[in-house]
Amino acid sequence: FFFQAEDGIRDSVASRGLGDVYKRQARDMIKLLARSVPFDQAKRILEDGVFCDIIKLKGLVKNKERFVKRRQRLIGPNGMTLKALQILTSCYILVQGTTVSAIGNFKELKVVRRVVEDAMNNVHPIYNIKELMIKRELMKKPELQNENWERFLPHFKKQNQKKKAKKATQKKDKIYTPFPPEQQPRKIDKMMETGEYFLSQQQKVDMKKNLKMQDAKVKSEKKEKAKDNVFIPPDEDKLFAEKKRQIMEREQAPPVDELKKKFFKKGSKQQQHHFAHLHQ
Repeated sequence: FFFQAEDGIRDSVASRGLGDVYKRQARDMIKLLARSVPFDQAKRILEDGVFCDIIKLKGLVKNKERFVKRRQRLIGPNGMTLKALQILTSCYILVQGTTVSAIGNFKELKVVRRVVEDAMNNVHPIYNIKELMIKRELMKKPELQNENWERFLPHFKKQNQKKKAKKATQKKDKIYTPFPPEQQPRKIDKMMETGEYFLSQQQKVDMKKNLKMQDAKVKSEKKEKAKDNVFIPPDEDKLFAEKKRQIMEREQAPPVDELKKKFFKKGSKQQQHHFAHLHQ
């Protein structure tokens, strides 16, 4: 195919040297346009020092639901996470289907790839964004340019939530029998045994009504018995015997003086003095 060069239209097959650069730029531009990148952004690839990176996400996560959640995590609510990443890296980023298209400087594209791959490996993008923000502030200070920034960067520990251990259920060993289990009777067989199968539709309806009426009659009889039990007088002989037993227990209880003597024998001198002081 032909492409537009600075000195006119050239043939991509016949071009050598500088034409290879134009071929790469034209190829990348077609790839970006095929992934729904706007033309205004895709044409930036023709500028000097601007590159593109197309990150494939399909093979990073196998589970479809997990893949969709992590991709949405990369975009963020109302696209705020993706917008913050664009501002910090000065790259144009577009998440489309199973690919992420990025346009910008070569060094910044490496950062974008790392953040995207970490997001698909269950590392939240906000951690990387926080790290990039700290680095951006440190770059403004000339006295820290030749120092190690490791002490300023946050170190996040991976926290694995413990899952509840499943209770091990012991399966009972079934006795092996070469014969198949006995065949269960069908619903029609049960209806034929009871004779319901040979009844007409109206007879079946009447039979159901009679069964309901019998159940209602039994329930009403139980309620009436429960109401009548309230008016049955209690057994006087049992009440008299219970009162007599309580009186006997009171009479057989040890007197207070004996309990005091036992307490004085068992307790220490300090307890005895405290007890005597209370009863003075």
